[in-house]
Amino acid sequence: MSANDVSAAHRDPHGIALYHAHVYYDPGKTRGLAAQLRERVAAQFPPAKPGRWHDELVGPHTQSMYQIEFPAAMLASFVPWLMLNRDGLTVLLHPETGDDYLDHTAHAAWFGAVLPLRVEVLQKRSAVPASRGGP
Repeated sequence: MSANDVSAAHRDPHGIALYHAHVYYDPGKTRGLAAQLRERVAAQFPPAKPGRWHDELVGPHTQSMYQIEFPAAMLASFVPWLMLNRDGLTVLLHPETGDDYLDHTAHAAWFGAVLPLRVEVLQKRSAVPASRGGP
């Protein structure tokens, strides 16, 4: 199987079980708005799981944020709601395909400003699993 075959195999959206929405905020200015959004999400979309607050930078994120994990079955209802109710906060939406690099870059959608990411910290999916070895 070539690298192109592996990429094509991962393009089937039916294999996506979860999505992440990263909600960015400024701890000194917009954390209150982010908290209100978080409460409204929890009330209106119970299957969505808000993650921990990250006032300190974490992973590839260059601004404070929290993540909302939600099932693919909620995509059609949750995403339009989030687009209209983010109160000016920036949101990064991406699927969970197992390739953190592509999920945060090529597979990502931004609502609001596009923020820089430290993509060098993200794991790329290898075309050949390490356990199988290479030629």
